[in-house]
Amino acid sequence: MWQVTDKKLMKKRPLRSRTDLTTGQTIRKDLRRNWIIYLMALPVIAYYLIFHYGPMYGLLIAFKDYSPAQGIWGSPWVGFKHFDSFFNGIYFWRLIRNTVLINFYDLLFGFPAAILLALLLNEIRKMAFKRFVQTISYLPHFISIVVVAGMMFDFLSRDGLINQLLGFIGVDPIDFLKEAGWFRFIFVSSGIWQGIGWGSIIYLASIANIDPTLYEAAKIDGASRWRQTFHITIPGIMPTIVIMLILNMGHMLSVGSEKVLLLYNPLTYETADVISTYVYRKGILEASYSFTAAVGLFNSVISLILIVSANAISKRVSENKLW
Repeated sequence: MWQVTDKKLMKKRPLRSRTDLTTGQTIRKDLRRNWIIYLMALPVIAYYLIFHYGPMYGLLIAFKDYSPAQGIWGSPWVGFKHFDSFFNGIYFWRLIRNTVLINFYDLLFGFPAAILLALLLNEIRKMAFKRFVQTISYLPHFISIVVVAGMMFDFLSRDGLINQLLGFIGVDPIDFLKEAGWFRFIFVSSGIWQGIGWGSIIYLASIANIDPTLYEAAKIDGASRWRQTFHITIPGIMPTIVIMLILNMGHMLSVGSEKVLLLYNPLTYETADVISTYVYRKGILEASYSFTAAVGLFNSVISLILIVSANAISKRVSENKLW
């Protein structure tokens, strides 16, 4: 047996640990065994690299006085000028208030609505009726936002269906879409109607994974349907609820601009104008690219902080977490 006694030679050629060898062999075996799956994942990885991470290079314009003629690198640096303009602007607190309140109301009423619908559907024993209810509740999800906005205009106009029904009981017509106080209610309630059925799918799938022997044992012990729901079903889907809640917390400063743009008008800016619509008006209509890039970057950073904080709190309070 040859033995290496030269210490210098041993330093030049360090021995690899068993853990490193095992890890390397495991990775190579996995690549050889599942190379087709990795090949299928390549387009998805390329998509995110090209269309999501690649454009992040453009965030530089948030710190520049960007001019399309000069390009990103040719435009002069201005540091945090655009951030300072936004924070000290007259619309800053209005935008933050409207964005947070709309998301808060949606989280308060819309988030539990899908859970409640899933629990109610789970209690239906007649499958034909259950499928009918599911179909009716899913359909609004497939309706275009433009069509939904058109329906809101038809129903809520001064001569619309709602005002006609109010007229029968002696109530004067209300111009819902031109009164700022009604906008948040209309936005959140129409969003619940459109998304409650689709949102319940993930909770129904989670309920289906609960061990049915738990319900059988509860029946033997004399537990009613309500007790089974509170002590088996809800705890069984709690990890899914927590994960969905964490994901929703990450969107607290993000409101879909399309629907707001279709429903709001200058008379409802006080309660309807949110960060995304302000970015649209400043960036697209007024061509303030650097300013709106700064606003969008601020929005993204706050959203990241919220989702990380929500995950950390969930990790401390319970065993459920996103990562």
